[in-house]
Amino acid sequence: MSVERTRATRLVAAALGATLVGTALAGCSADSGAETIRFTFSKREAIEFMTALVADYNSSQSDVKVEIDTSGVDVVSASFVRGNPPDIMLANYNYEVARFVQRCALTDLSETDAAASIRDDLQPLMDQYGSCEGRQSALPYSVMAASVIYNKDIFEAQGLEVPQTWDELLAVCDQLKAAGIDPFYGTFKDDWTVGQGWYDYTAGGSVDVIEFFDALAEEGADVGPDSEVSFEKDFAEPMDRMLQLANDYTNADAASRAYGDGNLAFGKGEAAMYLQGPWAFSEIAKTAPDLALGTFPLPMTDDPADLEVRVNMDLAVMIPEESQHQEAARDFLEYLYLPEHIEEYNASQLGFTPTKDAPAPEDPRIEGMIPYYEEGRIYQGPSVLVPKTLPIFNYAQAMVLGASPAGILRTMDADWARIAFRAPIPSTGETSSGDASASGETEESAP
Repeated sequence: MSVERTRATRLVAAALGATLVGTALAGCSADSGAETIRFTFSKREAIEFMTALVADYNSSQSDVKVEIDTSGVDVVSASFVRGNPPDIMLANYNYEVARFVQRCALTDLSETDAAASIRDDLQPLMDQYGSCEGRQSALPYSVMAASVIYNKDIFEAQGLEVPQTWDELLAVCDQLKAAGIDPFYGTFKDDWTVGQGWYDYTAGGSVDVIEFFDALAEEGADVGPDSEVSFEKDFAEPMDRMLQLANDYTNADAASRAYGDGNLAFGKGEAAMYLQGPWAFSEIAKTAPDLALGTFPLPMTDDPADLEVRVNMDLAVMIPEESQHQEAARDFLEYLYLPEHIEEYNASQLGFTPTKDAPAPEDPRIEGMIPYYEEGRIYQGPSVLVPKTLPIFNYAQAMVLGASPAGILRTMDADWARIAFRAPIPSTGETSSGDASASGETEESAP
């Protein structure tokens, strides 16, 4: 037998073997039934709820099997780099996740039934992180609203009404102080409590957050003392008012008190107001399960029409372009957005459902925020709208601990300009595909 004939025989045998193996594998795939998709979920407090929902979906049909992954955003980021992202993501919507949107690394969800159900006034808040032109890359799943938590019993005992203006707020604080009650409980030892509460509520209640950050993005690397908008110029008065409240109307030991201390003290009735989100309710309840609590937006002007509540897109759904199971992922996405599922999830987390026909939350502790959310009188916290490399929590903490607000705000302008020079920050609705991420990630680590 010639060498050529022997070689040809081996090639035919190899081809036949490959065909048989392929047929066997196809049979295994068919026999296994469901198409498996990987679903990453990043909210640790709700893992039990979402795991149960995944199990319900898997048992409701036989075409798709969802495997839940709760390993976190860092692992997800690495999976994009390796070219093996999850098939569907339900993640906290911030700069770390939105860079996938900016890079056009996510599929367009605009044609889904879920997208059609979302409130229109939430899209500008999603776009504040940037967008991919022509795509609706992420859909909000849970909106978390936060405002002043107040002790209804203390207010009632002192004959106080919920303040609607800055002057009314100061009058409430003065009356409480005269009665020997700390108006606010401060937890300045933990920088994040200053950033998400004191800084966000005072700045967000004073300026048009979308307008400000759009203009700031337009200025880019030119932000500074001579620019049309800047932190130093536009946030000066809000920070002065923040410090007035922090210096004159908090517990004397605020600088050394942390989040856990605040929950405990507030549960004991040691202050009338607390600048925290609804996540604090369960902690306060450990000390005082029957304490009557309510919420209201922090008034920062003398016009009640300016009242708004702070929100953040707590969770958003995304499907990566590199997913090999996009149709299966979309089927699970639609299941997540069925009213009975998305509404039950948000009720369990004291969140607001982002769909058009969703009922208002029933928990009386957050009912004070309902009319503002329903009327679209909301803003995203300024602390979440800056890149991670701008340490806003540290800066906010430094101000309440005595640093010069003017100096800190000037530093924030310089930080913004430096980040914008290195990696242009997208304005609302602008696509930044191809640029370094606004989160400060390098080209090597970005998707």
